[in-house]
Amino acid sequence: MGEDVGVRTFSREDRARYRDKVRRCLDVFAEMLRESRFDLDRPMTGVEIELNLVDESSNPAMRNADVLAAIEDPSFQTELGQFNVEINVPPRRLTGTGTADFEEYVRASLNAAEVKARTIGAHMVMIGILPTLRPEHLTAETLSANPRYKLLNEQIFAARGEDLPIAISGVERLAVTADTITPEAACTSTQFHLQVSPAQFADYWNAAQAVAGIQVAVGANSPLFFGRELWRETRIPLFQQATDTRSEEIKAQGVRPRVWFGERWITSVFDLFEENVRYFPALLPVCDPEDPAQALAAGEVPNLAELRLHNGTVYRWNRPVYDVSRGRPHLRVENRVLPAGPTVLDTIANGAFYFGLVRALAESDRPLWSQMSFSAAEENFTGCARHGIDAQVFWPGLGYLPVTELVLRRLLPMAHHGLDRWGLDPTERDRLLGIIEQRCLTGRNGATWQVETLHRLESADHLDRPAALREVVRHYVDLMHSNRPVHEWPIP
Repeated sequence: MGEDVGVRTFSREDRARYRDKVRRCLDVFAEMLRESRFDLDRPMTGVEIELNLVDESSNPAMRNADVLAAIEDPSFQTELGQFNVEINVPPRRLTGTGTADFEEYVRASLNAAEVKARTIGAHMVMIGILPTLRPEHLTAETLSANPRYKLLNEQIFAARGEDLPIAISGVERLAVTADTITPEAACTSTQFHLQVSPAQFADYWNAAQAVAGIQVAVGANSPLFFGRELWRETRIPLFQQATDTRSEEIKAQGVRPRVWFGERWITSVFDLFEENVRYFPALLPVCDPEDPAQALAAGEVPNLAELRLHNGTVYRWNRPVYDVSRGRPHLRVENRVLPAGPTVLDTIANGAFYFGLVRALAESDRPLWSQMSFSAAEENFTGCARHGIDAQVFWPGLGYLPVTELVLRRLLPMAHHGLDRWGLDPTERDRLLGIIEQRCLTGRNGATWQVETLHRLESADHLDRPAALREVVRHYVDLMHSNRPVHEWPIP
């Protein structure tokens, strides 16, 4: 959500005032776009990683407040569930050894945090969905203490007016009902931020949408939830369902979900902000005292607080971000499709593949999205979430083919070119893209390792499912700390 919001109730007047204020922010944003008032000089990239906490038995540890107090590092912040924390990595440029700098920072921070977390009996795990989560771990009592989460929970269920069904059919089937949004806390992700100019934004967002499915297939790491083997990236359907404010009747009317792939290619960043305002009612109608039009007229940079807060409650897989840093406004594409983990090295390799690929596509003479329907990109996304690295995808000029073949034949060379355009050191480029190549050649990513390990433990060691899941997590944590890329992980 991006902002702390205290406990409160909202009146009809609050909602009317907020709607007016959001629309005024949107008008000011349009004026800023016309006048090109954005930071363009040194485009930066950033990374956020959400983490799970486990105890000595590999079960969720509801200790994030204690862990954050022990860590005492402002880079680490609370997340929705008491078994979650998040690390925000300072932004940097990709030129030279930018990716190695990201890796070094994240590894050093996580290692230091892990040492301190151990003093209170907790361990950090980078994984899309923690395999040992059970329904009793996802209740109102396990929400983090920050009042904004309680308020968000109340507002989503007030909008729904009924409990939340979660039904996922994959290798196995799951059907449960939730009376809070805490199932969302099961979904821990990696988010890549890419600063772009207003003129470039549409090309970069369209490129990110076009490759979202491929990212998910190669980086899938969430095959298990509530003891069931579901999709290879179960985060996708789970997150979509866990934050759905629509009743069944509202769905039948065609109202759009708040977790949204989108429905069209765009021509401007304004398209996305305008859609968010037009289609989605406010969840948290909190007004800021700033008058954005007056601020802009006075030569100041408006915060557009209401527009930013509203934007933070519409969960696009590639989200537009307006932000102000050191007194200068800028725009970012926030790429939210990937799970956390398995290792820091795998995460940075995923980032290099994404950053290189979207740059190559955004700067292409013939845009991919002029050759590919938006619905095809969405179908790729869903199919890749379901089948992971074994998925078949559609690509213009090639038709339907295995995602691994597409990556090896077409996309890795494009990512190679894109990273050269960023000015990344060639050694770094080859090191990181080599990890993506090996995943495709071996057919192993985090999801396939988890599933193969679970099956081996159940068949060879004759463990029941709960015991096997705890062993999966125990082996996973050890290998995660080795920082060996996941395609090299042995099956126990």
